[in-house]
Amino acid sequence: MTSTEKIANAKKRINELERLIKYWDNTEEKKINKIDFELNNNKVPA
Repeated sequence: MTSTEKIANAKKRINELERLIKYWDNTEEKKINKIDFELNNNKVPA
């Protein structure tokens, strides 16, 4: 495997990891918003 191929493979892995990080960050924000929303609903008497 040439150094050019190694660099190309490393760039692909970096891109995949960056996409996963963005996905995980988005899911954490959605969970936090959902939990916050549910807590606010429980505090308000009907």
